Amino acid sequence: MNLVSLKDELTNNSYPGRGIIIGKTPDGRKAVTAYFIMGRSVNSRNRVFVEDGDGIRTQAYDPSKLSDPSLIIYAPVRVLGNKTIVTNGDQTDTIYQGMDIQLTFEQALRSREFEPDSPNYTPRISGIMHVEDGRFNYAMSILKSNNGDPSSCNRFTFAYENPVPGEAHFIHTYMHDGNPLKSFEGEPKLVEVLGDPDEFITLIWDSLNEENKVSLFVRYIDLETGAFETRIINKNE
Repeated sequence: MNLVSLKDELTNNSYPGRGIIIGKTPDGRKAVTAYFIMGRSVNSRNRVFVEDGDGIRTQAYDPSKLSDPSLIIYAPVRVLGNKTIVTNGDQTDTIYQGMDIQLTFEQALRSREFEPDSPNYTPRISGIMHVEDGRFNYAMSILKSNNGDPSSCNRFTFAYENPVPGEAHFIHTYMHDGNPLKSFEGEPKLVEVLGDPDEFITLIWDSLNEENKVSLFVRYIDLETGAFETRIINKNE
C-alpha cells in the first residue's frame, strides 16, 4: 500500500464525516491517535470535546439547540488498563465492557451494527491501541451496511502489529459529501504521522473543511511509560 498525504486526503474531501487515525511517531517512541468529528446539521455542529477522566466525551456546546442526542453524544475515547479505545459512537462503551470480561475487540463489536440513520446508515468505525512494555499494536474496525442495504451488516477488522515509525492508518465514515452519504470503502489509508503533537493537530485541523469541521482530539502515548499527552481543538470555543 502506498503512503498518501494526510493533508491532501482531508483537503480534497469536504465531508469525510468522522475519522480515526492511529500510528507511531517517526522516532518510534510514541503511539499516536487522532479523532475528528464534522457536521452538516445544526445538531451535529453544536458539539465540543471535553476531557473525561483518561478519555473524552462529546457534549452540546449550546444545550438549548440540542434536538437529538442519540447519535451525537457519546464517549469517543476510553482507557482500559493499557488499552485505548477510540470510536465514532457509543460502541466505545460496548468495546470497553466486552474487553473487560476478556472478549476480543472483534467479539465485543459482534453485538453492534452501523448506525440506524436512514438513508446514510453511517458506519461505526472503531480503533483499539495496546501499549505494553515498550511494544505497541493496534486494530481498526468498520461496521457498515451492504452498499446501503440495511438488511445486511458487513464487518471488517484490520490488525497492525509492530507498526512502522512515521506511519499511521486513517479510516473515516464517508467517501465524500453527498445525499445519501456513501460509506467508506477499502482498507484504512496509509498516511504520515508527525513527531510533535502540536504540529500534527495543526496539520489535521487546518486541512479539514472549514464549514463542516467541529472538533478534533489528538493523543501521544509514550511506549515505555504509558504516559500520554492530549490535545483538543473545538470550533465552538
